[in-house]
Amino acid sequence: MKPSTDYQIVFDQIGGADAQLVRDRLDMFNIGVTGLSAYYPLHLFLKSPRGETMGGLLGGIWGGWLRISYLWVDEAARGKRWATRLMDTAEAYAVERGCHSAELDTHSFQARPFYERRGYEVFGELDDYPKGHKKFFLRKKLRS
Repeated sequence: MKPSTDYQIVFDQIGGADAQLVRDRLDMFNIGVTGLSAYYPLHLFLKSPRGETMGGLLGGIWGGWLRISYLWVDEAARGKRWATRLMDTAEAYAVERGCHSAELDTHSFQARPFYERRGYEVFGELDDYPKGHKKFFLRKKLRS
């Protein structure tokens, strides 16, 4: 069959419904192949007394793994163990949902020592991501 030349590649910074369609279709494929449909988004936020967002942890749970995509604490709230509490909450929730492991990535200028103190170990790295720095991939076995 001859490939269609009627298609075009379109650049869109926002994505909207098209981006959601791509995510949904890949999720449907993954579920079809693995039979694992249980996905739990994980969004934890640190709030000030005024309701300001001072930090958060974003990730998800699927396939027995906790994926931590983002962890951030505002400078005004740093040094008070809020990142530790966010991580503890996420890992406890993951164990409740049957996770055996967690994974995340970080850059050489970010929080690798923090994660290693929590029991995460580096299993891969990319040099010059960005130039002059490294990106590290870490994992941890979770205890039930």
